[in-house]
Amino acid sequence: AQSFETILAAAEILRDRHAIHWVILGEGRQSRWVREEIVRRGLGHCVHMLGQHPENSMPEWFARADVLLVTLKSDPIFALTIPSKIQSYMACGRPILAALDGEGARVVKEACAGLVVSAEDAAALAEALQREGIRRGFDRRRRFLLALGDQLDSGVGRPLATQLESE
Repeated sequence: AQSFETILAAAEILRDRHAIHWVILGEGRQSRWVREEIVRRGLGHCVHMLGQHPENSMPEWFARADVLLVTLKSDPIFALTIPSKIQSYMACGRPILAALDGEGARVVKEACAGLVVSAEDAAALAEALQREGIRRGFDRRRRFLLALGDQLDSGVGRPLATQLESE
């Protein structure tokens, strides 16, 4: 359900923005493909797969994130769903960058919880990440984006992020 193709394509667009790191946590049936694509596209410097982490570590990961990402594939069935991570993201008070359609997009918009772009629109995702508004109030030592889930292909996951290096 998550659109890793969209995430990787947006990372390619922003590959020269060295302050942006895409952190992917969890394991699932797309893990191998995502790892291979990171290497094939030369994104190892900005896309990081950190594996599975315990659920009780989520508050720490949320606190370190500047932006929390949720994506879904463009499909009518996914437009009817609200990924559970949206509620978790809203509770932690970090801005959400959502690349999805339908109900999930509606919830993020109505809550003024972040920015929404159409599902599978990598160019819009990259552009939205660069908007000053998505980062206002969250100007931290490092800017990075997070893509997460305890199952890479589930669309329902446990959000995680980490600061990879200090300035």
